[in-house]
Amino acid sequence: MGFSFSSRSEAFLTDIDPDLCRVARHALAISRIDFAIISGKRDMAEQRRLVRSGASQTLHSRHLTGHAIDVVPIDPSTGKGRFHRALALEVAAAFYEASQQHNVPLRWGGMWTQFEDTPHFEIPLRP
Repeated sequence: MGFSFSSRSEAFLTDIDPDLCRVARHALAISRIDFAIISGKRDMAEQRRLVRSGASQTLHSRHLTGHAIDVVPIDPSTGKGRFHRALALEVAAAFYEASQQHNVPLRWGGMWTQFEDTPHFEIPLRP
């Protein structure tokens, strides 16, 4: 433990909802697995490109409003980012613990049935 975000990860947090930033920073502090932020707020042109490529399935992404981030776990055996479900579960556990401690609702794309998106964490729309 004792991980810290790189300047690149921090740059992705620039326009993100403060509650989600707080959760992400706390998750990193308590996570057993290091992770990096690889996407933050997006404009519609970028979202359209991601939908066309199949990397996203909606033009109504929470990334558009700054309420979502994507992360990649850092494989402890290589020190490199790796999209692997077991690593993603470790990161998700830290995010959920942090969200509970900060009383911030959270959804993880790794639990979606239509389109599994393990890098994705978002604050859901509030009614």
